[in-house]
Amino acid sequence: MSEKKSPDKGYTQRLTIAAGATKFEMDFRFLIAGGGTAGHLFPGISVARELERRFKGTEILFIVGRRKMESDLLTHYGYRVKAIDVEGLKGRGWKKGITVVFKLPGSVTQSLSVIREFSPRLVLGMGGYSAGPICLAARLMRVPTAIHEQNSYPGLTNRLLSRIVDRVFISFEESRVHLKAKSITLTGNPVRRELFSELNVPTENRKVFTILVVGGSQGAKAINEVFAEALVHLNAKGKHPRVIHQTGQLDYARAVQDYRKRGLKAAVLPFIRNMTAAYQQADLVVSRAGATTIFELAALGKPSVLIPYPYATNQHQEMNARSLVQAGGAEMLHQSGLTAEILSKLLVEYMDNPSALKAMGKRARKMGRPDAVKDIVDQLVAMTS
Repeated sequence: MSEKKSPDKGYTQRLTIAAGATKFEMDFRFLIAGGGTAGHLFPGISVARELERRFKGTEILFIVGRRKMESDLLTHYGYRVKAIDVEGLKGRGWKKGITVVFKLPGSVTQSLSVIREFSPRLVLGMGGYSAGPICLAARLMRVPTAIHEQNSYPGLTNRLLSRIVDRVFISFEESRVHLKAKSITLTGNPVRRELFSELNVPTENRKVFTILVVGGSQGAKAINEVFAEALVHLNAKGKHPRVIHQTGQLDYARAVQDYRKRGLKAAVLPFIRNMTAAYQQADLVVSRAGATTIFELAALGKPSVLIPYPYATNQHQEMNARSLVQAGGAEMLHQSGLTAEILSKLLVEYMDNPSALKAMGKRARKMGRPDAVKDIVDQLVAMTS
């Protein structure tokens, strides 16, 4: 056995050679930064899980902003969380934007302190504004850094960070031209392993056509409103699907009241923690088109109706959706001009045509990249050697 120690990096690597095989046991600290939405956090959780699965003694710390949702989600998954004072610039207006910019030096100082205290072997940014200060601080302290870009059009933070980090991972080939980096690798978007778990879905639930409605972790009021009305049209046509609806916290109370006023039955939740069960029960998904959702739908082979967020930077949600639509794995409806009649008509078409629904799911699965997290972790591990 040979042993190499670097106490100053909080890292120990042991190389054991037995029976002609090589086995690595790594004991190191790993820092993952990102947030703003669950779409930035879930791929990071997937990477963290893969590291823990492969290597004993891995210590992982997540860096996020001050939003409660971020900390609550990560704590639910059993991870240590550190929040720094950082906010996004998008949609803030020039006055608020100036305040955010003036806070940046303080957030970088906080990040430098976190890195000194935690002493990570490597820092991975998963997009979102909290990744900016921590990756910059890591660069200043000569800690290896990498970022992952989930969307087809990169966000501002990752476009800037791509110039200084050591490696960039992308989910869509389209994003490559927008990033300035020495090393860019197309990996796809990591998907949570838990989504592939086999659950015992009650027999009665399997007999009823089930629609899962998700507008992202923060919800989508426009989808919440149009779907409730579309469900009225479905009922009028004699269609009574089972509905699982994630509304987002902000629109939850209004959406629940809307369902009640209309006399509609549905499982309405502000946030679905057990997405494994929700996906397994769903025959069709109505959703926004964030990258994490796109790759989850593809990996699970779930047919979907995608309604991209129309105000996403450079229409990246529409670009995300188009990749799945062009593969024949989804339908896309634009929010502008979308009515309950249009949505209900499309839903009826697929409720009445199970073979078309099945074919759409199969085509969606072909777009999946099941090895995304493996490829990313392989390269991260190589960066630490």
